[in-house]
Amino acid sequence: MNDTSQKAVHWNRTRNLMFVHITIWFIFSFVVHWFAPELNKASFMHFPLGFYMASQGSLVVFVVQLFFFARQQDKIDRECGMAEAD
Repeated sequence: MNDTSQKAVHWNRTRNLMFVHITIWFIFSFVVHWFAPELNKASFMHFPLGFYMASQGSLVVFVVQLFFFARQQDKIDRECGMAEAD
């Protein structure tokens, strides 16, 4: 595979990964909070679920998502020959 096509494959995979993670970010930033009143009917550790997801759950998801994104991007970089030198 030539360098130009390798860069195109790398960019396509990186772009798709980015869209997946932006979608997850959007869901936990906005969608979960839009449905907080409905989520408050359930509880988690004696707190309404909507409150829990707004105050703690989304933050946990963001931190975990950051680690997954870095790991997945590193895998893409290595497979496409664009990884940083160790």
